[in-house]
Formats: sequence, structure tokens, C-alpha cells
Amino acid sequence: MDAATNAALAESLEGGFTSHLAEVNGIRLHYVEGGQGDPLVLLGGWPQTWWQFNKIMPALARDHRVIAVDLRGMGGSEKPATGYVKKTMARDIHELVRHLGHDRVHVAGHDIGAMVAQSMAANHPETVQKLALLDVHHPDETLTGLTLLPRPDQHVDGDLTAGSRTYLWWFAFNQVRGLPEKLLAGRERDWIDALFDYMLLDPRSIGDRDRDLYARAYSSPDAVRAGNAWYQTFTQDIEDGKDHGPLSMPVLALGGDHSNYSFLASVLPGKGTDVRVEAIKDSGHYLPEEQPEAVVRSLTEFFA
Repeated sequence: MDAATNAALAESLEGGFTSHLAEVNGIRLHYVEGGQGDPLVLLGGWPQTWWQFNKIMPALARDHRVIAVDLRGMGGSEKPATGYVKKTMARDIHELVRHLGHDRVHVAGHDIGAMVAQSMAANHPETVQKLALLDVHHPDETLTGLTLLPRPDQHVDGDLTAGSRTYLWWFAFNQVRGLPEKLLAGRERDWIDALFDYMLLDPRSIGDRDRDLYARAYSSPDAVRAGNAWYQTFTQDIEDGKDHGPLSMPVLALGGDHSNYSFLASVLPGKGTDVRVEAIKDSGHYLPEEQPEAVVRSLTEFFA
């Protein structure tokens, strides 16, 4: 999204939010901040921007200085050719925090943003006071066990939306270099709709206006390429994750009960010394938009 759009969106939220750019770690990052209190960094995912937190930012801003960041390659941030391993993206955020004058912050990430948040906690533990992961965790070897197709006995008859689990077809699609930019050009709203309708329990929770904003944010070849690059580094991310020690700070994981709660509950307790996993009821993958009040309650209690 362009600077004027980001500025207008930021100003539309209660809490005195404003839009900014910062040069950190050799890259220009866009972020929106507002509110008062202990700093809380929000990191979003694909195919969205900082705006995915718009329903929860005003409430969180009552107790926190909220800083919602467009990751490297996202929205109003720069889209370089390289640097999409989560360790590098985590350093982006670490240096942004320092640039803003903070020593320690709370961090909450969703989707790709959760991967970056967990990497930041592992690689810069002195900066992260508490960590919240929404519906995703950092890539590890469990990713290699995920399937793109249902088993024959699941009887979905070729319709991936008919099964009881999510088949991550875009994980493979986004690995193909150079082709998605060509195939998706001019069809941004079509593929945005397809993904949201597949991953949302209630498709109405992300409306036309928001879908149009996201479609515009991914309407350039560079934006598609950069978003794909977050997935193309998963092999290196898995290797980097092998060096992560147990997370020492308190960790809260929130998973949609119709999405990744069970998966997170089976994997994350072994990743840290103080890990709690909670289910967000009646939600698919996009927790902050499907169940914003429940997410605010959980985060407010955890970060208090």
C-alpha cells in the first residue's frame, strides 16, 4: 500500500496511530504506532499487511505502545531481492525496536509474522520480554510431514475444502520462482478470496474493503515475489531453527479451534520453559479478524 493509504488507515484507528518509515538493517521498514504503555510489536503474515491487526490495535493501545510492522517484503516496506530467512527478518525487527528507543518489548506474531517473532525471541532474547504466537510457529522438521493431498480414505472427491483438515497448496505454489508473478497478475482479488474463504471459518469476518486493500498490496510482481520468498527460505529456516535453544521468556500460543490449535499444542510445549497453548473458539486461521475480542482478552491478560 502507498504512503497516503497507510497514513489514512492509521489515522482511522482509535489510539492516536500514525504511519512511519525507518531505515534499519539495510532496509526501509514501514510501521504504524500508537497508544501508551509497555511496547508491544505486532507482526503479520501472508497475504496481508499490518492492517490485519486493525480490529485489535485500538483495544491493545489502551495499555501498550502498539507497533504494527510491515515485514521485509510486505505492504509499505521495502521488497529487496534477498534477506527473507526468518533470522534476517527477525534482525530487522530487533533493530527497529532499538531504533525506536526500546530495550525490551512484547512481541506477537501471526502466520509468517509468528515465525519471525519466534526467531527474534530465539536470536535476540534480551529484546523480547514475552512472546505470543498466533496459529503458527517457526519452521521445523514437522513441516516436512505436512501433506498437500488427502488420503484416498478421506473421501473428499478432489475438493480440498470438503476435508476435516487444511491442505497447504500455497506452500508448494509459492516455492515456484518467477511463475506466480505472471499467473497472478490482474487476478489479485481472485486468489485473495480463494485463500481467505478456504482458511476462514466465517468468510464474512474479512470484508470486501479489507480484501481490496490486501489485493492492492499484492498487485505488483515485486510484492508477489517477496511474499513467495518468505516460503522459499523454509529449508534454511528449519536448519537455523536447530540452533534455537529453549525459549526462556513466557510464551503464549493461540490456535484456532478450526485451524492449528491441536498442532501447536503437540509441538510448542517442547520449545520453551514456560509455554501455554490456548484454543480460540469458533475460529479458523485469521484469529485477529475472526475473533478479535477473544484475542484481545488473551493477549491483554498475558502481556499484563
